[in-house]
Amino acid sequence: MAPMVEERPVRRSMPPSALCASGPRTGRARIDTAAYPELDCISGLLPAATLDWAIRRAERVDVGADRALIAARLISEETYLRALGSQLGIAFEPLTGVRRADCPLDDAALLAKASTGMLPLSRRDDQPVAVVVAPRGHASRGLIHLIRSNPAAAARFRLTTNEAFSRFVLSIGGAALTDAATNDLALRWPAMTAQLCGRARGMALPAGIVILTIMAAIFAPATLLIAAEFLLSAAFIAWLVLRLTGALIRHPGPRPTDPIPDTALPVYSVIAALYREATSVPGLLAAIGRFDYPPEKLDVIIAIEADDKETRAALLATATKFPITVVAVPPRGPRTKPKALNVALPFARGAYTVVYDAEDRPDPDQLRNALQAFVSGPADLACVQARLCIDNSEDSWLSAYYTAEYAGQFDVFMPGLAALGLPLPLGGSSNHFHTETLRKIGAWDPFNVTEDADLGMRLARFGYRTGMIASTTYEEAPNRCLPWLRQRTRWFKGWMQTWVVHMSQPGRLWRQMGPTGFTAFQLMLGGSVLAALVHPLFLAAMIGTTFRIGSALSGEQIAIIVVGALYGAMAILGYAGSAVIGWLGLARRGLLSSAWVLMLTPLHWIILSIAAWRAFYQLFAAPFAWEKTDHGLARSSRRATRMVQALTELDRSLSSAKRRGELPAVDERTIKTSADRPPPLRASA
Repeated sequence: MAPMVEERPVRRSMPPSALCASGPRTGRARIDTAAYPELDCISGLLPAATLDWAIRRAERVDVGADRALIAARLISEETYLRALGSQLGIAFEPLTGVRRADCPLDDAALLAKASTGMLPLSRRDDQPVAVVVAPRGHASRGLIHLIRSNPAAAARFRLTTNEAFSRFVLSIGGAALTDAATNDLALRWPAMTAQLCGRARGMALPAGIVILTIMAAIFAPATLLIAAEFLLSAAFIAWLVLRLTGALIRHPGPRPTDPIPDTALPVYSVIAALYREATSVPGLLAAIGRFDYPPEKLDVIIAIEADDKETRAALLATATKFPITVVAVPPRGPRTKPKALNVALPFARGAYTVVYDAEDRPDPDQLRNALQAFVSGPADLACVQARLCIDNSEDSWLSAYYTAEYAGQFDVFMPGLAALGLPLPLGGSSNHFHTETLRKIGAWDPFNVTEDADLGMRLARFGYRTGMIASTTYEEAPNRCLPWLRQRTRWFKGWMQTWVVHMSQPGRLWRQMGPTGFTAFQLMLGGSVLAALVHPLFLAAMIGTTFRIGSALSGEQIAIIVVGALYGAMAILGYAGSAVIGWLGLARRGLLSSAWVLMLTPLHWIILSIAAWRAFYQLFAAPFAWEKTDHGLARSSRRATRMVQALTELDRSLSSAKRRGELPAVDERTIKTSADRPPPLRASA
């Protein structure tokens, strides 16, 4: 089953007949056809004021005036292209009923054209191959200049909409796209995919560690105990030192640069992979609509599973100010978020790409902040991670602890790692990439259930740097035990997968990451998993040594006390280290009122251990199973509370100022139309 694409309409555009009757107009609009020839073909369809607005808007954001009108939904793309084609003598191509044989490109070349808006096509054997164009940016203007300089060239072109173009590419190349999304990474770098975790060769390392541990426990238990105590304690202390070091180093942030003007902003692709997220769709699209970024330069792609009818219906029913390309991903291969992202990526037109989850609410200026970081950063900066923050802290102690964890991770620890130039285990959302670099390194691993952490490590192995930006994306945390356990199990399993994959060639990993990066990798991923796995063993040993002191001989008591003290110190240091990092994060967020939850750190570590051992079992039994986290279940929202408070305070201030006579009366008829808002089309009587 091939994936399907549809560009979801935002608002029904007025038909040409209605546009012709709209508003007062004094004859043909006077427009500069030399500078804006793309408007000449529709100057009789729209009021002069509307065309003047399109010119001003095009100058401000550096796009064709036709794209400004289409983005504002003042004319449909098909209506415009039919008018343009009629003027230039170029046929409109709806791309319906086209066969695979009508496109001479092979599958790889076809998919490479998905983001360009151009491909060759021959509808009949007796016709020469024509180039089908879905205009973007200034393409309409360029095509006009070409045809005017060489009218005979019109026969070599066809016009179509971007929605029809994307749908056609998937209709004839969907199977190839799905295969590439599933297998491309494994074909290019077979040792860098979590498919290894489903094979005997890939599981040799973790299985060997388990077997050797069991054999040592049988034949040399005393030696094993001493070695384990030493190694685990050393690893635990090193892991703790890395976390505290990252916490104590302040990230300098990007160097200040001049704001990027709208004319210089590139097209930015926004991709979200949704599954059973109908309730989250309105909030996500509203958040994207709040971006301080020209909608003409937003390329929004939503990947959904082909059988997810509820989410598709929600997308179709939600009105926005920007067009959306909806990609339906077939249920073939692993049904994972990274595979869905891989299916969507070939359609990304932006120079930069960001990934969001269904529940994300990013800051409106996040895209501009990311661009500033790329512009001011080093040449090898391929990705920047925004800071994630939990919004529903008041739902339960679990969501409150999530808030402290995220604050410690994204406001304290990861900025420190970035300042040290170390690899970053990316969060699963708000990762901003240089699009071509993302494609170059193989994009996401469809078999890794924490594709984000894996991608952060792979970027480092290919010699790229990852940074942090001081922009926040607010998220929803699970507020009940079972959803929390399923999510943490998936995270631990994904970290195990990532460790197994990259340690399949430890020598190469050492050379690619260097000694510092290699050590940081072991501690960040291996250390986090190991700490959760051995924590119950430490507790059991500590409790056991406490009971043995009374029954032991006097000579043995000292050794038992030393061992017990070691176990106790490790546990206390672990608890204290986690609490300190969480406290620092909450302090930087101004959320110290939630710091009480850090007293539950010992309990949190116990349930972390349950999730880690559950993940270890799944690593062998169900390595690619994706335990989805449901969203839209939050009962509280810190952002919503602040917004209501701010609006209430603003209303009080305005009312007070009006009573004091400090606000002049405003006649709404004197308010000028914003340059960003087109004049309304008035229907004739």
